[in-house]
Amino acid sequence: MPPLLEVRNVTQIFGDRRKGETVALDDLSFSIDDEAPSFTAVVGESGSGKTTLARILLGFQQPTKGAVYYRGDDLGQATGRAQDQFRKEVQAIFQDPFEVYNPFYKVDHLLAVPIRKFRLARSRAESRDLMVDALRVVGLRPEETLGRYPHQLSGGQRQRITVARALLLKPRLIIADEPVSMVDASLRATILESLRKLNQDFGISFLYITHDLTTAYQVSDNIIVLYRGAVAETGAVERVIKDPQHPYTQLLVASIPLPDPARRWGETVVAASGSEANGGPGRGCPFADRCPYVMPVCREQAPPLYRTHPHQAVACYLHRGTETVLDGDISQAFREYAPAGAP
Repeated sequence: MPPLLEVRNVTQIFGDRRKGETVALDDLSFSIDDEAPSFTAVVGESGSGKTTLARILLGFQQPTKGAVYYRGDDLGQATGRAQDQFRKEVQAIFQDPFEVYNPFYKVDHLLAVPIRKFRLARSRAESRDLMVDALRVVGLRPEETLGRYPHQLSGGQRQRITVARALLLKPRLIIADEPVSMVDASLRATILESLRKLNQDFGISFLYITHDLTTAYQVSDNIIVLYRGAVAETGAVERVIKDPQHPYTQLLVASIPLPDPARRWGETVVAASGSEANGGPGRGCPFADRCPYVMPVCREQAPPLYRTHPHQAVACYLHRGTETVLDGDISQAFREYAPAGAP
């Protein structure tokens, strides 16, 4: 059986050779299994290609090279019933919860539209029951939510309503692009806990896109660390965060503030050089100009993904001599899904 969603050698390049190319994604391959729900984080600094990846996975833009496959079929060629099924099974939660609302409609409208479009209810009463159930799952009180306008709700409430909207369609995958970056810190844990609950209780896979390593570690099973469109490190989140093998991942982890007054925050950060501005695929390691361990080979050819552990792979020549990931499929290093309560 083919995976729910498969990314095969996806490359996204903006610009052209004459004026200068920007590589947003460079030869990325991984898959999301339908039968083994997972929670995968995609992390990296601004400009690393996270949102570009989300847009490609949702079918909003076509990659320069490679393709995305939905249940074995090229998503770029999907039409009609296949496209509708994809829109139902793959849902999105975006960064700004206010942008998905029409301020002239009550929040009920946001929930009613997918129910009507996908014919999820046979009557108004059944439609309302679906709304009520979905709101309760995400921790909202229907009597305090329905019938109100977006501006009458907090950012955290609006974001949880978008989660409820996605849940209505019983999706197999939710792509969450920075879903808690614009809500109060006190609400982030609540929203992320709701997402994790949907993963464990309803078997929904998540692709959680974030710049926040802390929340990625808290909720994810697996992690993909991107740097300038290329995978720097990937694998089980426990291994990658607690024992990072790539110099870039080590810098990211070191940049997390710790409650230690004797430790200066950010003292290990390495500044980028001017030569990093542009570059095309296959021109060496993208981190070479910042790496304290750079070698001549790093500037000649991009490193493959070395398998440093069954659940960890690193794109760094420091690990030459170990086996490489087959065909660059980074999901080979992912940890298998373990249901809640499993050891």
